Amino acid sequence: MEISVVLADGTQRTVPSDCTASELAALIGRRLSQDSVAAKINGTLRDLNTVLSDGDRVEIVTRDSDQGREILRHSTAHVLAQAVVDLWPGTHFAIGPPISDGFYYDFELPGGRHFSDEDLERIESRMREIIAEDQTFVRSEYSISDGLRLFRDQPFKREIIETVAGQMSEPQEEELNEGVEEGEISVYRNSSGFIDLCRGPHVPSTKVLGSFKLMRVAGAYWRGDENRPQLQRIYGTAWESDKALKEHLLQLDEAEKRDHRKLGLELDLFHFPPEIGGGLPVFHPKGALIRQLMEDFSKTEHRKAGYQQVWTPHLAKSTLFEISGHLGWYKAGMYPPMEMEGATYYLKPMNCPMHILIYKSRGRSYKELPLRLFEFGTVYRFERSGVLHGLARVRGLTQDDSHIFCAPDQLPHELTRLLKFVIAMLMAFGLSDFEAELSTRPEKSVGEDYEWEEATAALDHALKESGINYTVAHGEGAFYAPKIDVHLKDAIGRRWQVSTLQVDLQEPQRFGMEFVDSDNTRKRPYMIHRALFGSVERFFAILLEHYAGGLPVWLSPIQVSVLPVRDDHDDYACQVVNELEKLGARVEMLSADEPLGSRIRKAKLDKVPFVVVVGDSDVSEGTVGVNARGSQSPERGVQLSEFIARISPDLAGKPLGESFD
Repeated sequence: MEISVVLADGTQRTVPSDCTASELAALIGRRLSQDSVAAKINGTLRDLNTVLSDGDRVEIVTRDSDQGREILRHSTAHVLAQAVVDLWPGTHFAIGPPISDGFYYDFELPGGRHFSDEDLERIESRMREIIAEDQTFVRSEYSISDGLRLFRDQPFKREIIETVAGQMSEPQEEELNEGVEEGEISVYRNSSGFIDLCRGPHVPSTKVLGSFKLMRVAGAYWRGDENRPQLQRIYGTAWESDKALKEHLLQLDEAEKRDHRKLGLELDLFHFPPEIGGGLPVFHPKGALIRQLMEDFSKTEHRKAGYQQVWTPHLAKSTLFEISGHLGWYKAGMYPPMEMEGATYYLKPMNCPMHILIYKSRGRSYKELPLRLFEFGTVYRFERSGVLHGLARVRGLTQDDSHIFCAPDQLPHELTRLLKFVIAMLMAFGLSDFEAELSTRPEKSVGEDYEWEEATAALDHALKESGINYTVAHGEGAFYAPKIDVHLKDAIGRRWQVSTLQVDLQEPQRFGMEFVDSDNTRKRPYMIHRALFGSVERFFAILLEHYAGGLPVWLSPIQVSVLPVRDDHDDYACQVVNELEKLGARVEMLSADEPLGSRIRKAKLDKVPFVVVVGDSDVSEGTVGVNARGSQSPERGVQLSEFIARISPDLAGKPLGESFD
């Protein structure tokens, strides 16, 4: 007996009635069979040994795809847990999910023991033995009661099972199950007997794995709660091939050199004083100047593009955030309330409610729409200390926030001009490798179908008009609106999410927003949320790492360093400084109180774009020696007027120079 299945390209394939996804891959081609790690059957990831049914839509997941890498990493995490339990019997193991570039697993070792660097080598060696043993991964389902008995010696697994059973109110973890009946849990057992709670899927056998490396050990509280046990987390990375692993490790080495936290200290830009608290940086003069340059450029371009700048306070009464829904949706991430004069105040987690109040401060006519409000507004979110990461994840962040209020028929045009403006602004900072993601309505959402369809169609239209490459993330939108996320690739190939454009279907209703239309009827405006940089702090971090600290000339706090060879060259060096300052250049003079070589090295370490040296011949001939950042060798005898003409176009940010209508 035969059945018919539909392949990823839409073609139909006739196969035996007992055909598995693995056998289907082999029928399609030997290379596909070798590279396959799982299958997506009717949109759900399944193990390769899953038997297919008539009419199934089947996509074979390969090891070099994003989903394939995730499965490789998840399976490698299970091998890590197995190795640790083998080496230290009695270990309690918690969760071990895949992450963006690898995996981790959390452990509680017997006797309060702590992992050492030597232990990582032992664990990695044992993992390679397990992989060489070609152990199979086999899925089984158990009842809740049988699962509790199965993991009777594993308290963290038991707690997860109890969560599944609804006996606890805490959020479910990565091991929770799909594809099992209510009241059941799924587990995976290796042929050696090691068993772990998991939803899967996994690779068929450990022999598929092997291109991995354990990276480091860190502390982690169980369920991220500092009042719960502190566990030891082993991080690792896993890839589809040794070549991909090697490339990733080289990228990590380069990323370490570019780490914005390290550069921030070396370049005297910012730091995080412990007296203030984690996630709250202070910016030093040079860092503050860079921020000011970024913000001033952005403000100028926003004004030219038809935005009106506003300013809103840092805190507000609780009633505002009750209306907006933030206290219902985001209270766990907000700073604790402050009680003053009989009222409760909160630091604002977002700027949008206050921008809505500006809109509602008086009646609005269709003639005022679209109304584009813009602010560099600082918001506060109490991120857990474990997720803080320099400027990239902070507790006080300044968003370049825009909220656009428009009539429904203006929505497609506004989104199109907005996305073009976003891309042009990012390119003005020297970024050019973009892609986008359109996130659509999730299963759990609010709002009418027609609203979601209209908003999603408008976002899709904007993406098509912009020409940017994009993918659709089905069901990944916020519960109240679809959105576009713009991602960029930096100089070493890492992907960063920067800008977000979101059509809000709920806030206008919650606040009762209206405008009087041309037919004298009252209508509700659409609202677009947009953060272009994401946050100034995070964008600052991205720029530092993208340029390895060597920011574009117009963003560099010092653009030219002038170095007289000897003291008797100071007068001419001062003339050079004066001429450059007339252009508006930011110039410093490093007097000859140290050896010339030391001063040149200092200027280069400070990432100064142009190091200018003046000596005897320069004084007599009106020239300079130019050592440009990144050049192989310095130039001698460059006429000062020529040097000034050469650098003047780079001293200020280049206007976008286009209309977005």
